[in-house]
Amino acid sequence: MYLKLFISTWYIWALVLLLAIYRVFRPQIKGYIGEKIIAFVLKRLDKEKYTVINDVMVKVEQGTSQIDHVIVSNYGVFVVETKNYSGWIFGDDTSRYWTQVIYKRKEKFYNPVRQNLGHVKALKEVLADYPDLLYIPIVVFSINADLKTKTSNHVVYSTKLLKTIRRYNEAVISDTEKEDIAQRIVGLNIRDRATRSKHVSDIKAFTEPKDVCPRCGQTLVTRTGRHGKFIGCSGFPKCRFTAQVK
Repeated sequence: MYLKLFISTWYIWALVLLLAIYRVFRPQIKGYIGEKIIAFVLKRLDKEKYTVINDVMVKVEQGTSQIDHVIVSNYGVFVVETKNYSGWIFGDDTSRYWTQVIYKRKEKFYNPVRQNLGHVKALKEVLADYPDLLYIPIVVFSINADLKTKTSNHVVYSTKLLKTIRRYNEAVISDTEKEDIAQRIVGLNIRDRATRSKHVSDIKAFTEPKDVCPRCGQTLVTRTGRHGKFIGCSGFPKCRFTAQVK
């Protein structure tokens, strides 16, 4: 009886399993889709002038650095960080975290401008033979985001990415140098799965917001109650999030 019931409803169980998997890996899935969309957009660049290298990971003195897209051109080296986020996005150049707001829910995420400048620093390290290279960092958000950022860096929608790149039209790198730089980056690109997996874990630990309420985005504080110390939200009583002190 139970076997027949399971067989007749297998598609429902399969759907439940897929939804559970999606919820667990949603950030990675959204990030992957966002990177693939931008990789597709970048294919529209003139291949004679621009060499696009996607999903680059290089080893540096302090560990590894993973870059969504590197475009080597006669006009400079474009370093692109992709964020497939929706909702209102608040942030500036100096704050450690930016804020995503969807209705009343707030989520903190590591400042992508800072993150991308770290990528530029990594490329400068591995391309030390070219100390005078022009690097152009660009942070790209999907059109589902509503950017309310204050920054002097390029933070653009995906629909404005190509226009931003093409704004740079003064040749500063020769064809020979362009080919050599691109070949070096490809040669240094780490493909080992174990190394890449470790990098993802390290970055998550470094960029994950600390002391931030997961419900409203305000600061968490230590409080003392009848049963001892606990973690509470500074937005109390509007937000009643609590957690045990570890």
